[in-house]
Amino acid sequence: MATEKKYDLEDRTLAFAKHVRKFVRKLQMDIPNHEDCKQLVRSSGSIGANYLEANDGLSKKDFLYRIKVSPKEAKESKYWLNLIQTFGDDNLEKERSELLNEANELMLILGAILRNSK
Repeated sequence: MATEKKYDLEDRTLAFAKHVRKFVRKLQMDIPNHEDCKQLVRSSGSIGANYLEANDGLSKKDFLYRIKVSPKEAKESKYWLNLIQTFGDDNLEKERSELLNEANELMLILGAILRNSK
């Protein structure tokens, strides 16, 4: 994901959600990780789902509501990524760092779309 930049936000948000799911499958599942991963999976998928809904919005009001939710979900994904334990696994730490970077980029891009749409 880090070497390939995608500029179609529908594809990019989908790739992010898929990468999160792949990452989660590699983690050790103690009780806190299990609960935090469930939240991460939800928020990571919600970024793209709300972006898709915004693009299909029936009105400007609907578009603005949905596009407002997407960067919030990206920010929430960052929160859950920071809570998840990798138990010192360097490969998982690297992957988490990549996901945090992508979540941050998505948050900034979607926030810019929101600001420019008002």
